[in-house]
Amino acid sequence: MYLLLSIFLASILGFILMMTGPLVGGIVAFGIVAGCLFRGLYLLHDILHRVSKITPERDKVKEAYQKYLNERESSSS
Repeated sequence: MYLLLSIFLASILGFILMMTGPLVGGIVAFGIVAGCLFRGLYLLHDILHRVSKITPERDKVKEAYQKYLNERESSSS
């Protein structure tokens, strides 16, 4: 239902933009598209920060120790 409403409202907006003329309609249409792109970029940035807070930090010391143990086991075999 939300999709049909969005399509209907976008059709009305497109009709209104066509009636206002190419210059004004183009400027408004560009503003709408650019605004949506910037909003999407902001949301992606926000999601990145929220996910990075949830994920645990890497422990470099433990990783190096595990790598050392793996190399030691493979060289002794």
